[in-house]
Amino acid sequence: MKRVWRAEVEVATLTAQTGQHSGTGDLEIAAPYQSYNMRVLVLTGAGVSAESGIPTFRGKDGYWRNLDPAKLATPTAFQKDPKLVWEWYRERRQRIRDAQPNPAHQAIVKLALESREFLLVSQNVDDLHTRAEWEGCRLPKEKMVQIHGDIFVTRCSQCHFSFSEREEETKAIPKCLECHALMRPGVVWFGEQLDSREIGRVENYLDRGSCDFVIVTGTTATFGYIIDWALRARDNVGRLIEVNPNETPLSSFATETIRQPAAVALPKLVARILCNG
Repeated sequence: MKRVWRAEVEVATLTAQTGQHSGTGDLEIAAPYQSYNMRVLVLTGAGVSAESGIPTFRGKDGYWRNLDPAKLATPTAFQKDPKLVWEWYRERRQRIRDAQPNPAHQAIVKLALESREFLLVSQNVDDLHTRAEWEGCRLPKEKMVQIHGDIFVTRCSQCHFSFSEREEETKAIPKCLECHALMRPGVVWFGEQLDSREIGRVENYLDRGSCDFVIVTGTTATFGYIIDWALRARDNVGRLIEVNPNETPLSSFATETIRQPAAVALPKLVARILCNG
């Protein structure tokens, strides 16, 4: 049966919080595994980007000009004041450009390169996963799904025309070159449906078989589809590892939990998983 999910926020896990927590013993639970025979699913949220300085929606730095970001990331806000919404997104874009991938992003690339099959599903709209490198290699595009869109994509609000603005952009409100309608950031706003094509990519990966490892990190796991994908990927044979300083709705389903920030825990966890001895 085809699943259609609805996003209640543009990026669900921008509410994730980071913080230091004691308890490193959980890292020992991830036993050595043959890297060439692994099938892996990684789900990431805002906590991973927060460790690179990208503020979460509801964190202490989330508010912008005393405005609630959750009220800006809506179709209604864009219809009412597109100039204001674009000013906010352009500031967000620049902050992301200035940020750098952290050890968690790098560890994920390392794991992807060593796995037989790998898929990253990120709720983050930034490009830190795509810029992260491990020994000069980056994560192939076909191994990543940005389920809440890409902040650097500018797309028409009416038709399918779109383009990327990763380096430079104009300050004017862009209009579509094909239908002349206003253009908007290519992200999923509050109340909008997720892109069915991206859902299909995740579903196809899950349909091909269960995973040896499912790692969920930096997300509050408040969306049902995140829990659903994690549990389906693990099935009855895989390991579900949650990396988060705080307990989430997924915690009770996890076979292992690591109560540390992603940038601290993931490099150690990946090294342990890839150890052959």
